[in-house]
Amino acid sequence: MSADFQGISRRAALGQIAAAAAFSATALLPSAHAAPGAEPNKPAPAKAPPGRLKQSLSRWTSEAALPELCKRVKAIGFSGVDLLYADEWAVVSDHGLALSMGYPAKRDNFITMGFNDTANHATLLKELEATIPLAKRAGVSNLIAMFGNRKAGIDERAAIDNCVAGLSKIAPYAAENGITICVELLNSKVDHHGYQGDSTAFGVAVMKGINSPHVKLLYDIYHMQIMEGDVIRTIRDNIQWIGHFHTGGVPGRHEINGTQELNYHAIASAIADLNFSGFIAHEFVPTQADPFASFAEAVKICTV
Repeated sequence: MSADFQGISRRAALGQIAAAAAFSATALLPSAHAAPGAEPNKPAPAKAPPGRLKQSLSRWTSEAALPELCKRVKAIGFSGVDLLYADEWAVVSDHGLALSMGYPAKRDNFITMGFNDTANHATLLKELEATIPLAKRAGVSNLIAMFGNRKAGIDERAAIDNCVAGLSKIAPYAAENGITICVELLNSKVDHHGYQGDSTAFGVAVMKGINSPHVKLLYDIYHMQIMEGDVIRTIRDNIQWIGHFHTGGVPGRHEINGTQELNYHAIASAIADLNFSGFIAHEFVPTQADPFASFAEAVKICTV
């Protein structure tokens, strides 16, 4: 999930983006004092995606101002923007793009503080409870969540049970509002040492325990290639538990073209053949002089 972006960590990049945001979440949403029965402003419809898959771009991968980013990715063929804070949502929807995934909070420890530890549940649930109705109004389809880093005294089985217990509490509210909570699988070998949700088996065990269509896995192809490989078969076997995908070239987290080891066109075809209706979001660090050339190439590779 995190990577170096021209010498800047993803966490630092997100912090800079958040600090630069010009809008507040409350300003972007309908007023609480609107007349009774007034309809909230609906986001502009997203552009129809090329091919069978909806593709979006993770906001942190570009240093462009958000309005400029939206204009350019829409022209390329993206139908959405991914990993946005609430104070960015209106900018994206105003440009006719989908909000494919949002953050429920701005925290430096967002990745490491997860549902595997019951001590975190009160904070995590409060954040989600506050953000879910905002997401519904803004047309955000998914909110991201984390399994968290391993903690001493909490073994694998206990961590799974803790995740099930915590996420089961928010599942009914997410369902009521038509939001899906997507919990991300990350690698603990290269980028996120100590992260507990570092295998599909762990994530699926949690999803089976919750058994809700509104709590699913964010299957990051880059991370799971590093940890497990066997990507296409794993996706086919577990598609019912997956709500969202991220991409990235292995090794290095760069372009998803022939410079790296994965065949993303074949992976995209396999996902589309499963009638997956969610988003595949590109989340890699471009190396080309024009990063939008890399983004356009990714759209082409995954258009199937």
